[in-house]
Amino acid sequence: MTNSASLKGKKIAILAADGVEQIELVSPREALQKAGATTELISLKPGQIQSMKGDIEPQDKYPVDKTVSEASASDYDGLLLPGGTVNPDKLRLSEEAMDLVRSFYSSGKPIAAICHGPWSLSQVGVVKGLKLTSWPSLRHELELGGAEWVDQEVVSDKGIVTSRNPDDLPAFNRQITELFAEGDQSSKRP
Repeated sequence: MTNSASLKGKKIAILAADGVEQIELVSPREALQKAGATTELISLKPGQIQSMKGDIEPQDKYPVDKTVSEASASDYDGLLLPGGTVNPDKLRLSEEAMDLVRSFYSSGKPIAAICHGPWSLSQVGVVKGLKLTSWPSLRHELELGGAEWVDQEVVSDKGIVTSRNPDDLPAFNRQITELFAEGDQSSKRP
């Protein structure tokens, strides 16, 4: 387990849109901040995003720190992709958002994705050869993209950590804190 100073000086981007699963945004963000990281919420438009519980119950709104057009992977030490069905579906329709995800991957930055979050990784074509997990409904798409899908609470492969659902958050939060503390993952990626 990493110590509380392990993420001091690290800046983590959280890419999310309206429809994000609240607990998958809040819980990892709190874990990263508790470990010393600064986080910034990046979205498709300025203002606030609407979080949800189970895709159907509106929850709190969260202020957007930057839009995707204002953000650059070079400004961050890692990327968090929370789930909820609607959130990643909106993100993958934005070429700018997908360019940002692709930029994090190609620059060797660590990436964490939970639930439907790995949808963005599939969209940008970087899942081939990766061992991943996700919400079960993404299994087929991830496998079509060349990933090895497994049903485990948390999976770490080549600088990418994935989890299935909110029940996995304790394990996910521990693993992403360690991943972001490690930093550059370039040597692990093709």
